[in-house]
Amino acid sequence: GRNVGEHRLLDRRERPVRLADYRGKPLLVSFIYTGCFKVCPTTTQSLSQAVDQLSEVFGADNFNVVSVGFNLPFDSPTAMRAFAAQMGIEATNWDFLSPVPGTVGPLLDDFGFRHVATPVGIDHVLTVSVVDAQGRIYAQVYGERLSRDQLGEPLRRLLNGAPVQSVTSLAEVIQRVRILCTVYDPKTGEYRYDYGLFLEIAGGVTFAVAM
Repeated sequence: GRNVGEHRLLDRRERPVRLADYRGKPLLVSFIYTGCFKVCPTTTQSLSQAVDQLSEVFGADNFNVVSVGFNLPFDSPTAMRAFAAQMGIEATNWDFLSPVPGTVGPLLDDFGFRHVATPVGIDHVLTVSVVDAQGRIYAQVYGERLSRDQLGEPLRRLLNGAPVQSVTSLAEVIQRVRILCTVYDPKTGEYRYDYGLFLEIAGGVTFAVAM
């Protein structure tokens, strides 16, 4: 429920952005540092696998993802660009951002993110924060390897609870029905469509039209 501030950052091409620019859709936020050789690449690859499937199920246009480098001055836009390339991430709804100097502390405080320098690197919380369309923290998922349902369930709840616009296209209506009828299958570790729900919705619509 904590509100996240606007917070100024730079993208991989050194263009200024604000976290507030991502409002209107759910947002997944991950903090990394580019000098990490094991944990951050592992968590980012795990997040990438989850995001790929969630994009297929929910639509990449319905949510955004940002990875934020917190170790300034080393996590510059150039370093973040190189990290994204190293990870092979080209998703259109995923940005890699560097905080503007002097803003790191308040940004990390908003997310409850903690880290401490050690002789071999930086120990930090392993978390992905799920932020709702109004810029409030909705859920935080912890762990080095993320399962699809850990991120998918809060994301699905946010998308299902999104207000329906007064004017929607047929494609938007179909997408909302698809999200509503999506369920997680723990046996396969993937999302699938519950066709029984499709039939229930179709039956309800048919009855309403008939009446």
